[in-house]
Amino acid sequence: MPLKVFDSSSYHAIIVADSNIDYGFLSVTELNMEENNARPRSGRTFSKRRPFVLPDLTAHLIFWPLMVVGLTLDLWTKSAVFSWLDRQPGKSVSIIEGFLQLVIAENPGAAFGRFAGHSYLLVAVSVVALFVIFAIFLFSGTQQRLVHIALGLFAAGVCGNFYDRIANNGLVRDFIDVVYWPNRHWPAFNVADALLCIGVGLLIISTFQTPKRSA
Repeated sequence: MPLKVFDSSSYHAIIVADSNIDYGFLSVTELNMEENNARPRSGRTFSKRRPFVLPDLTAHLIFWPLMVVGLTLDLWTKSAVFSWLDRQPGKSVSIIEGFLQLVIAENPGAAFGRFAGHSYLLVAVSVVALFVIFAIFLFSGTQQRLVHIALGLFAAGVCGNFYDRIANNGLVRDFIDVVYWPNRHWPAFNVADALLCIGVGLLIISTFQTPKRSA
């Protein structure tokens, strides 16, 4: 039998005549409540904002000592090796014949000698890089220890070469010379450069790990 709906000022009278079943009367308020409950809620209702988490004590014990030790090691090796090589014939010493030697080299640019002669630009880039590293460490909320280690190495490497550009007339001291092919030398580098490369490798490895979520 057909569905009959009678409308009045305060009620909708709904009578369903099917197998003599009478569903009675529902108020407008009750109908509206049922309609609202049936509607899908906005996604914002279910979204949960991620809590802001500062680095824990272990993170600080990783980051700051790595930065200080790495920076100290870089500056000490530059000073000690340059002073030693300056007294050697030819100002170079072979460590592994045909593969690794220590030399005196000063780089006026960035990696691979790029931006040579633009010391002010490179100093500004170093300052910005340090701010970015500190911001990521303090405010990213990451709990991955590999990331903390990588950031500490980054900070040490950037500070080491930044010091050279400020205190050595814009020249970065390099002394590690690697022969990767007969008569082909990789651009000379230093401990700071090595720390930066290790940091990049650790960051790549960390992307394959499941991040630790704070409670």
